[in-house]
Amino acid sequence: MQRRILLFLLIALVIYGCKPAEYGFRKKDINAAQRLYGLDFEDEAVDTMYNYLGRNKRGYDNLREYSIDNETFPALTFDPHPSGFIMPQGNQEILFPAVPNDVQLPATDEEIAFLSIPELASLLKSRKLSSERLTNIYLDRIEKFDGQLQSVITVTRDLALEQARRADQEIASGNYRGILHGIPYGVKDLMAVEGYPTTWGAEPYRNQQIDYTATVVKRLEEQGAVLIAKLVSGSLARGDVWFGGKTKNPWDLSQGASGSSAGSGSATSAGLVAFSLGTETLGSITSPATRNGVTGLRPTYGRISRHGVMSLSWSMDKVGPICRSAEDCEIVLSAIYGKDPLDPTTNLVPFATNSSNPRDFKIAILQEDISSDSTSESGKNLIAAVELLKKELNTAFESVELPSEFPYRAFDIILRAESGAFFDQLVRSGEVDNMVEQTEGSRANSLRQARFIPAVEYLQANRERRRLIEEVNQLFRDYDVIIAPTFRSRQMQITNLTGHPVISIPTGFDDQGRPTSMTLIGNLYEEDKILNLARYYQQLTSFDDQHPPLFYSKGNK
Repeated sequence: MQRRILLFLLIALVIYGCKPAEYGFRKKDINAAQRLYGLDFEDEAVDTMYNYLGRNKRGYDNLREYSIDNETFPALTFDPHPSGFIMPQGNQEILFPAVPNDVQLPATDEEIAFLSIPELASLLKSRKLSSERLTNIYLDRIEKFDGQLQSVITVTRDLALEQARRADQEIASGNYRGILHGIPYGVKDLMAVEGYPTTWGAEPYRNQQIDYTATVVKRLEEQGAVLIAKLVSGSLARGDVWFGGKTKNPWDLSQGASGSSAGSGSATSAGLVAFSLGTETLGSITSPATRNGVTGLRPTYGRISRHGVMSLSWSMDKVGPICRSAEDCEIVLSAIYGKDPLDPTTNLVPFATNSSNPRDFKIAILQEDISSDSTSESGKNLIAAVELLKKELNTAFESVELPSEFPYRAFDIILRAESGAFFDQLVRSGEVDNMVEQTEGSRANSLRQARFIPAVEYLQANRERRRLIEEVNQLFRDYDVIIAPTFRSRQMQITNLTGHPVISIPTGFDDQGRPTSMTLIGNLYEEDKILNLARYYQQLTSFDDQHPPLFYSKGNK
C-alpha cells in the first residue's frame, strides 16, 4: 500500500509539476475563488488546474520583482475613435485672442481678484497692474481665506513671485507672450512640479517629491502664467477629503466642495486664483464645477497631456480647466492642449475657436432625463435654461435618449482595475492602511478589492465599451451639442467611457443658495461648439458673474 501511495504521488508530481500544497494553495482555495467569480468547475477540471495556477503564481511573483515607473502606460492604449472616424486635420497652434484695451483698474483688490482672464490681461499688458501685485493679491487671499476652505495643499510663493517679476520685466520690455502672461493660477495636486511636494492628497504620499514637472504646467509656464498654489485633490483622486481635512464649498461652508478636483473648484470660486487645472476620470471636473458654481471643461480624451499627472485610469483620465467662465476655459484649453511625445494618447488634432452663430447649431436634449427631475430647484433651473436657449435661438431642440442596453454596472471595473494596477505597490506594502478614509466606499478599499477583478472580466467590459463607443457615436454625430443634466442621467459615466468632451456651466441656485448646473456634450474634438454655446448662454445670464458672498464682500448684482 505504501508503494502505491508513493507511486501515485510520483505520477502527480510528473503531471502537475509539484504537489498542490507546494503551490501555496489547495482545492478549497480554488473553489472559494470560483464562488467569488461566479464560476462552477467540476472537481475533475479543478484537478487539472494546479500546474497553470502555480505557473501563474510564479509569474506574479516574478513580475513583482520589478518596479514600474509612474509614467509607463500599458501597451494596450485606449482608442476612443469609432470605426471609420476621420481625424480632423490642420496645424496645432496656441490661440492668441485679442486683449481688450479699455479695462479700467478696479478700486479694490477684491474686485481685481474676480476679474476674467481677458480683463486681467488688459490691465497687465497696459501696465495698469503689475503681475507681482496681482500675485500678492491672490497670495493674501489664500492666507486670509484658505483656513476656512482648505483648498490649498502647497503655496508656491517663491516660484510665483519669481515668475511674476519675470513677467513684469518681459512685459515692460515689449516681450509679451500672450493673454496668460503674468496671470496667477493653481493646479490640482496630482500634477508634478519640480521642487515642490506632489501629495496626491493622500497620507502615504504627503512628502513625495517628483523630480520633473508635468507637461501642462510647463506649457503654462511657457505662456508666462504664474503658478501660485497646488490645490487639493481628494485622496488619490476621490471625493473632497484629503490628509489635511475636507475642502469646503465657498457658497456653503457646511458642505464639501465635491471632488476630486475639490481645491480647483473651491479656490477658483472663492477668488484665490484666476483659474485652475483639474482632472476627471468620472466626474472630477464637472462635479466640483457644479458644487462651487464655476465652469468646468472636460476635453476630449487625448486632447491634453497627462505626463507628470497621477494616473487613476489610463483609459479614462483627462486634464481640463476650471474657470469662472467658458471664455476663460477656452483660453486655457488653447494654451495646454496638443501632442506630447511623453503621452502616447495625445494627438495632432488642432483646436480652433468657433465663431459660428449658435443659431446654426443642431441641438438635442436628453428630454427624459431632464423631465425626471422637474420638481427640484436644480431641475427647474435646467428647464429654464433650456427654454431660454430655445427662445433666444428661435429653434426647437430634438429629444434623444442615451443607449440603455449595456452592462453599466460592470463598467466601473475598468477604472478600478486600472487604478489597482497603478497603486499595486501601495496595496501590497500595506501603506494603503495609512490613508485617512478606510470606509467601505473609500479609495483605500477600492484599491484593495481591485485585486479581485479577473482579467477576463476587465477585457470583456472593454469589449462592451467598444460597442458603446460605436452606438454613442451613431447618436451624437447628427448633433452639434446635446444638453443634459450634470448628474441625473448616465451621461457622465457614458461620456467618460467614450471620451467625449463636456462643459458644466452654472444655471442658478437651489433653495439653499447652492449653485446648480447643466452639461453640454460635444462630439470628439468639437470643444469649440460646446464652448460657443456655453459662452452664448453666459452672455444671456449672469450666473457666471455671481461670487460666494462670504468671499466677495462687494455683493452680487
